[in-house]
Amino acid sequence: PLLGRLMFELPEEMGLIAVAARQTQGKGRGGNVWLSPVGCALSTLHITIPLHSNLGQRIPFIQHLVSLAVVESVRSIPGYEDIDLRVKWPNDIYYSDLMKLGGVLVNSTLIETTFHILIGFGFNVNNSNPTICINDLIRKFNREEGAQLKPLSADCLIARTVTVLERLVELFQEKGPNGVLPRYYKYWVHSGKRVRLRSEDGPSAWIVGIDDYGYLQVHEEGKGVESVHPDGNSFDMLRNLIVPK
Repeated sequence: PLLGRLMFELPEEMGLIAVAARQTQGKGRGGNVWLSPVGCALSTLHITIPLHSNLGQRIPFIQHLVSLAVVESVRSIPGYEDIDLRVKWPNDIYYSDLMKLGGVLVNSTLIETTFHILIGFGFNVNNSNPTICINDLIRKFNREEGAQLKPLSADCLIARTVTVLERLVELFQEKGPNGVLPRYYKYWVHSGKRVRLRSEDGPSAWIVGIDDYGYLQVHEEGKGVESVHPDGNSFDMLRNLIVPK
């Protein structure tokens, strides 16, 4: 709430970020509660995006850019390129396609011709419970590959995420979706995955990518490609179930 008030009071050129050591009243997509113990990287970042810009016309893409920035904050470090951290559409960070270790939530407010965006992101860095953390993945990699990669800190990864996100936003503004999609697809978990449409016994479709507005594209046999979107909690990739737009 404090950040939501502050973001309209600051000079336009001034950035704003809040970093929390722990979080007890976090919010997830669809009104879900997001609890975050000590050991998570937790931040809320304020950015502004002009309405009449590539990203301003495709605001849903921001959550994808943030998820990618979190993954690249680790995998762009020399030696850490093969740590199996990935993005899951629309707004999750995963270990391979097996386990969630972070997420992103974006709220936008349009004032005249400027979007004020509050980006909340959190991911497990040091806490092995209740799921898995980035330093667990690094230890696993060291055991399996005979490497000696050092553990990473939450502060370092928050800073790297913000830096990578700035570059991704600039790239998107300059080149549009095609400027960032090759990087996004490099790290996403969905390539070639099959899903069911509408219900668990609905028609089968194959995931082919995301469209120019950030919606998931699927190919249903005999019907061609269509876009789908997350509809509250009815989008459940763990059950391979999605609802068409």
